[in-house]
Amino acid sequence: MKTAAKHVFEFGAFRLDARERLLLHEGDNVSLTPKAFDMLVTLVENSGHLVEKHELMRRLWPNSFVEEGSLAQNVSLLRKALGESEGQKFIETVPRRGYRFVATVVITAGQVVDSPIQSIAVLPFKSLGVDRGDEYLSIGIAETLTTRLSSLKLLIVRPTSAVLTYAYAEKDPVVAGQELQVDTILEGSIRRAGERLRVTARLVSVRDEAVLWADKCDEEFTDIFEVEDSISAKVVQALALKVSGEEQRRLTRRYTNNAEAYQLYLKGRYFWNKRTEEGFNQGITQFKLAVAKDSTYALAHTGLADSYIGLTFYNFGAPHETMPKAKEAAMNALAIDGALAEAHTSLAHVLMNYDWNWLEAEKEFLLSIQLNPDYATAHQWYAVHYLTAMGRLEEALKEMKRALELEPTSLVMNSFMGATLYFAGRYAEAIEQCRHTIEMDPNFAVAHWHLGLAYEQQEMFDEAIEEFQRAITLSGGCSLMKASLGHAYAKAHRKDEATDILSELNEVAERRYVSSYERAAISVALGDERQQFQWLERAYEERSFHLIYLNVWPQFSVIRSDPRFQHLVQRIGLAH
Repeated sequence: MKTAAKHVFEFGAFRLDARERLLLHEGDNVSLTPKAFDMLVTLVENSGHLVEKHELMRRLWPNSFVEEGSLAQNVSLLRKALGESEGQKFIETVPRRGYRFVATVVITAGQVVDSPIQSIAVLPFKSLGVDRGDEYLSIGIAETLTTRLSSLKLLIVRPTSAVLTYAYAEKDPVVAGQELQVDTILEGSIRRAGERLRVTARLVSVRDEAVLWADKCDEEFTDIFEVEDSISAKVVQALALKVSGEEQRRLTRRYTNNAEAYQLYLKGRYFWNKRTEEGFNQGITQFKLAVAKDSTYALAHTGLADSYIGLTFYNFGAPHETMPKAKEAAMNALAIDGALAEAHTSLAHVLMNYDWNWLEAEKEFLLSIQLNPDYATAHQWYAVHYLTAMGRLEEALKEMKRALELEPTSLVMNSFMGATLYFAGRYAEAIEQCRHTIEMDPNFAVAHWHLGLAYEQQEMFDEAIEEFQRAITLSGGCSLMKASLGHAYAKAHRKDEATDILSELNEVAERRYVSSYERAAISVALGDERQQFQWLERAYEERSFHLIYLNVWPQFSVIRSDPRFQHLVQRIGLAH
């Protein structure tokens, strides 16, 4: 929803600028989801008056059917953000009718401030051709421009993963910019005819919707690098940024001069971002072809490493088959470019989850963050996997918050914030965070899975089972999520259904890899002492990904004091 409000509202220590979509508390920015912000504007504009539920539904979701529970979720987010207490109330609930903003509101004229542009997001370019196979190019060009602009110290750039949701959505770029919380949006289109490309681009101010720069060019596909050089330079010029000589070199840096290798790399990342088994395998094929075209293409080697890691993380591939290949690819990338943050992050992942070399893994994570402090995936993996596994939960939450600040609209970052809260034992907050993620995209399986885990720890077993079932459906039958359903059945005293799930997983394991770690968790819930330690021993032999969570995964709390369990913890290196 796009507000037409022209005023600034003040209440208590808060200042709400509806036009700029800013909520400040004593001068500090308060982060809100787009829907929560829109709800706050509606309530404040009607301060002292009841706003009926149907009116809020119409204003917030004009063309969608959404259940009333979404209103309550957004009110909960607002109350938390405003810091409501018994002595300070902002929003009054009128049972069965709606809500009323009850704090005193002062309306002042909004001042126009000529502040410098500090942030930008590059939206996936729109593909205007009839060939859907060129979608990879539209996203890939945006990713390359994002990487280049990220080298500028004076500019905050939203990463590609934060904008992928806009690849197929017909959304006003200014609205997208408001949701991404940036000052400017770079958008464009691409049309391919044979070996020629027509690329258009324009830079738009989110603040006043002014077009700051626009251009178009026709080039041979082999000259795509020249197109990207030109766009990067003109964006910097339009934003009046002062660029050092080193930043100028990084702005025009090319990781390959081979147009075919570059095209294959873009295809690989396109498939990798799908986060499916087929997508990872397609990515491996494309990255291998890119490396064959240019063996010095460090990013292609890193993409290959990440594809093997993806297969392992989602239990699509056996660790012994995939992780050594991931390590080899990451090392190849670092041999070419030792300062590539992405490659250090990939190597850290392998050192941690497969080699169990905790000391070297942390060194690689910290080096990656030092090389590129804005690489959100490094913060996420360091938080969710390393710090969480080591039981350093407050540090994990801090790192995960940083990842979320860098990618506020990313489903992955929002969902894994819920996972970090879950491991920290803050289950109510984890539930709220996962619900927020599902509001962003109801079809994101991982968020439903994390929500189910949090529900289970609150002994809300019916709700947990429902979320796990939803996650399984959305993921196409992921064994990781199916095992969680089996565990929830056992905890809910539905032993027969839990046993059926375990049997199903054992049958699937005859044809393809199924982690023994998850089967151990079901056996623990069923109270099968003999089976649970047999599965854990097998998980150790196969180096199951989730073994690193032995000390913090709630499912194993009942056997954590057993000497056999502690011996396993020591062998993995977690005892320290």
